[in-house]
Order: sequence, then structure tokens, then C-alpha cells
Amino acid sequence: MLYLNTTNLEQMNLPWALCMDTIRSTVQVMAAHEFSQPIKPYLLFDKDPSSRIIAMPAYVGGEIGMAGIKWIASFPGNHGRQLPRAHSVTILNDSGSGKPVAIINSPLISGIRTASVSGLMIQEYEKVHPFAGKIIAGIVGFGPIGQLHLSMLNQLLGDRLEEVRIFDPNPGALDHIPEELGTRVRPVDSWKEAYEGTDLFITCTISSSGYIDRKPKAQSLLLNVSLRDFTPAILSYTSAIIVDDWDEVCRANTDIEHMHHQRGLRKEDTASIVEVVCGNALAKFPKEEAVMFNPMGMAAFDIAIGSLYYREALNRGYGKELEE
Repeated sequence: MLYLNTTNLEQMNLPWALCMDTIRSTVQVMAAHEFSQPIKPYLLFDKDPSSRIIAMPAYVGGEIGMAGIKWIASFPGNHGRQLPRAHSVTILNDSGSGKPVAIINSPLISGIRTASVSGLMIQEYEKVHPFAGKIIAGIVGFGPIGQLHLSMLNQLLGDRLEEVRIFDPNPGALDHIPEELGTRVRPVDSWKEAYEGTDLFITCTISSSGYIDRKPKAQSLLLNVSLRDFTPAILSYTSAIIVDDWDEVCRANTDIEHMHHQRGLRKEDTASIVEVVCGNALAKFPKEEAVMFNPMGMAAFDIAIGSLYYREALNRGYGKELEE
């Protein structure tokens, strides 16, 4: 069994385009119903209701042909303890024999998956609503997930990315802005500055409740990655609500769950990522409205990205072989 850690993943430094292609292939496998993905359970703690550990098992067929599970802990209070918020272990099993072939001891694989899914949604959005001219983006929350999204945006959009406005109230968060991006990245003093007038807006926070209640720019793309930043008022401004999986995301105090209970949002009012990628679902929504994507995080995508890095590690000789 191959053991990989964060250093190994960083050394491989796979291009975002390859990771996004892997997510696209996984969506196509899902559309063909060649996968299995039970609803993930949450392990909760009485003393700290904001903390949780989540089990995410999945089988992905097709050319990926891998099964496995991601066991990820999210403890928002770790920030005050000078510890990372997320800790994660992913185990990959050969789908033919069930034999464990790899263990990836790193939360980075989860972050790469998250930003890759966002990148795929940007690609799909531009097929229907191409950004006109230069693009202004906003990111709220600049921890590891926000940093990975900035890296992805830079590779995906290149010179078309005119400005990225970043808001994070935590001291030192903006120290992680790459110097090579120069003046294209502009720290701002509030979420409103990062949000209003941007073509592309991304939430990457640890917020526990919604606060964004303003109208987005027309024809913008909202990537609600952290899932608990918008109030149900967003439904007054757009009907274009996309989810990765309704049954996964309409629970656990997410914005989608609040929209469902407070504003009557139903599964049939939304479109899934499978319908967007394989069925051109974005075309059914009014062109002038903003599009809002709400990804709970799908285990199938984690297994697919883990498989990509596992196979690349075998080819390059990274990692450590563990004896049975």
C-alpha cells in the first residue's frame, strides 16, 4: 500500500486543468450510473457543535475504477489553537479485489477536489454565459481553500483575470497571496467590497450562518463553497440555483436547507452538477440572472482526485510503500 502525505502532493503539483478534467470524467461516470455514493454521516460532538468528523465513502467506475473513503475532521475552533481547521485521511481500494492500495494522509486532497469542482463550474458557466472582457473576482475567506481557489483562478483564467478582491478578517491571512500576482490581487475591508460588482464571487469561510443579503451583479457566478454565507434573500434575486447533490446539501444548516424551509425551494427548482455538465441545464435559467452553485462536497470526486494523485505518484516514484 502506498502512503502519501501533503509534501508528496505538493511535489507533484498537478495542473488544475488535469484535476478539472478528472472531475468532469467523474460527473460523466455519475451520469452513466456507474458509481455508488451513500449519504455521508456526520459525527458530532456535544461540547462543540460546530466541530464534526465526516465519513465519505464512494465507488467510481469507468476509467477511474476505484473505491474508497475519506475521513475528514472539521474543527473551526482549531484556528484559535494554532492548528489547521481540517484533518483528513483518504483510503483507496482496488475496485476489483477490494484491496487497499493507498492511504493519503492530507487535507490537501480535499481542497484540491473543492477548487477543481469550482473550476469545472466556471468552465460550464462560460459555455452559456461567457464573461465579457476582463474578469473581476471576489473571495471571502482566505484560508487554505481560498488560497487554492486563487491558484485555480490564476491558471484557468490567465490574463483575463483583471482583479481579485479578497476579504479575510483574520490577521496574517493575506500573507499567503503569491507575490507573482502583484497588483491583480486587492485586499478589501469588507465582504461587501469583495461581493458587489464582481463577475465571479467565491465564499471560502468557516461561517456558521448567512449574512450576504444583497443583490449580486447581473450574470455573475456565485460559488457558495462554504455553504453558510448567504441568507435566503438571494432567492429574491436569482432562480438559478445549482447543487452538486440535493439530498446531500439540503441539510446540516446549509444555505440550501434554509432556502428550502424559509422560502420553499425544492429539488425540482434546482439543477444538479450532472444536469449542468451532461444536460446543458444552465440554459434553462434566465440569462440575466446570477447563477449560484452550492457544492456540499461529493465523495466520488474525492476518490477520483485521490486516484489521480495515486497513479501519478506511482509513475513518478513518490510516497512510501507500507508493508501489509
